[in-house]
Amino acid sequence: MVNFPTCATDVLIVGAGPTGLVLALWLTRLGIRVRILDKTAEPGTTSRALGVQARTLEFYAQLGIADSVVQQGRWASAANLWSNGRPAAHLEFGALGASVSPFPYVLIYPQDEHERFLIDCLTELGVTVERCTELVGFQHADLSVRTQILKPDGTKEFCRVGYVAGCDGAHSTVRERLGIGFPGGTYEYLFYVADVEADGKALNGELNIVFDRSDFLVVFPLKGDNRARFIGTIREEQSHFYGDLTWDDVSKHIMECMRIAVEKVNWFSTYRVHHRVAGSFRSGRAFLLGDAAHIHSPVGGQGMNTGIGDAVNLAWKLAAVLRGRAKPALLESYEPERIAFARKLVETTDRVFTEVTSSSPTARLLRLRFAPLFAPLFFSFEPTRRLLFRTISQTAINYRGSSLSSGIAGAVRGGDRLPWVKIGSNGSGSDNFAPLQSLDWQVHVYGEAKPAMQALCDERRLPLHVFPYSAATRHAGLRRNAAYLLRPDGYVALAEPDGVADAVASYLDSRALAPLS
Repeated sequence: MVNFPTCATDVLIVGAGPTGLVLALWLTRLGIRVRILDKTAEPGTTSRALGVQARTLEFYAQLGIADSVVQQGRWASAANLWSNGRPAAHLEFGALGASVSPFPYVLIYPQDEHERFLIDCLTELGVTVERCTELVGFQHADLSVRTQILKPDGTKEFCRVGYVAGCDGAHSTVRERLGIGFPGGTYEYLFYVADVEADGKALNGELNIVFDRSDFLVVFPLKGDNRARFIGTIREEQSHFYGDLTWDDVSKHIMECMRIAVEKVNWFSTYRVHHRVAGSFRSGRAFLLGDAAHIHSPVGGQGMNTGIGDAVNLAWKLAAVLRGRAKPALLESYEPERIAFARKLVETTDRVFTEVTSSSPTARLLRLRFAPLFAPLFFSFEPTRRLLFRTISQTAINYRGSSLSSGIAGAVRGGDRLPWVKIGSNGSGSDNFAPLQSLDWQVHVYGEAKPAMQALCDERRLPLHVFPYSAATRHAGLRRNAAYLLRPDGYVALAEPDGVADAVASYLDSRALAPLS
C-alpha cells in the first residue's frame, strides 16, 4: 500500500496561468500554505489574452499591485467600430467609467508579461512555481486529498493536501480526473492572432473593431509606437491547413480597406475558439477555476478576467475555512456564485460572436448596414454607454442570488459589488475602496454609525469604517447611516438600511462567520 504523508500544503494549485497565480497570491497573503505546479518548463512567451478589466484592477488594488500593473500596460480609453473602412461608432471609456471605478478604462497588458509579473510577486512572498511538474492522480480522503505528483526527474511524490484547485486550462487534468463534463462546441472558423508593427488609421492607441463583407479584424494597441495585436478570421478555404499557415496566408483585403500597412510581424499563430462550461465547478475538496471551468469567445476580453474573478471568490473562502473562521459549508457558495456568471457569459458572447463572424446574408446585413446606422444612436444615450462599460469592465457582476447575500439599503443590495466613491480630493487612499486592502470582513457606514454598531465591531474585532455622507455617496446609491457588511472580496454581504448592529451580529452568527484577523 502506498503511503501518503501529510505535506505542509493547505491548497495544491494545478496550473500557473493568471488564475492559478492570483489564487496563490491571495491565499499566501492570508497566511495559507500553497503549492503551485505547472507542467510547462517556463511561463508562456506568446498569448491571446490582452485586456485587463477594471474589476480585475480593483482586485489587484486590494493586493497592492494595481499601480505596478497599470504602469506596465497601456490604457485603452476608447473603442471605435468601423464598417467597410468607414467609422461607424466611437465609445469613450474614460467618461463612462469615471464615477464607476478608479480604473475607467481597459488596460492592454499581454498575458505573457502579465504572468511573469504575477510570478515575481509570488516569488517575493516566498512561493515558487514548480515547473515540469504534474498532478497525475488524486483521491479524496476524509479530511484531505491524496495526490500523486510527477516530478521533473520522472519520480512520483505521494502526499496529502487540504484542497486541490484545478487552474490547468481547457484540457484540465483535474476536471478529467473528477469526471466532470465540459459541454459546448467549437466555432466554425479558424482564427489568427499576430503581434505586428504597423501604420494606419486603426493604429491610434484605441481599440478598433473592423467589419467588411466577409471578414473582421480587431486591433489592440500595445505599449510602444505603432505596435498592435491583430485578431481576425481565416475562412473555410484555408481552415484545413490549420497549423501550417503563416501571415502570408491571411487575407489582406480588410487591411487595405483600412489603409493599414504592416511593416513587421513579430509573432503569428492560429487557433480554434470554443464555448464550454463545466457541468460542475466543484467535487468534494477539488475545485475548477478559469479555463478549466469555462471557455468562450474573445468578445469583450472577458476570459482571463473571469478566471481571476473565480480565484478571488474561492481564495477568501478557502482561507476562512482553513483558519477556522468559517464552517466548510461556506465553500458550497463558490460554484453557484461563479457558474451562473460563466453560463451567462458564454451564452452572451456566443450570440455576439456568431453574429460578428457569420458569413450569412443576415449577419452581413447586420454588420454592414444596421451597425453603421444604429450604433451612433445606440451610443448617444449615456445610460446605454454606462451599462456597456459596467458590463465589459465586470463591475456589474453581482451575487444577489447567493446564500451569502442579504438585505437592501438604498439602491445597493446584498451581493452587489460595493459602489466606488471618491471621498476626498487630496492624498492616496481617498476613496472607500482603500480599506479593502485588508482582504477581510468589514463594516462601512456612510453618515453616522450607531454606538451599538461600534460596540459590536469592537467586540467582534470587525473593522468599522465611517465615511461622510455626500452627493457622491448618494449618487452611488448608498443610504445615509445604513450599514454595509462587506466580504473580503469587496462584495456586499449584508445591506442593513437602518444600521442596526443586531442585524450584523445575526448575519455572522447564523452563518458561523468571523473576521480572518
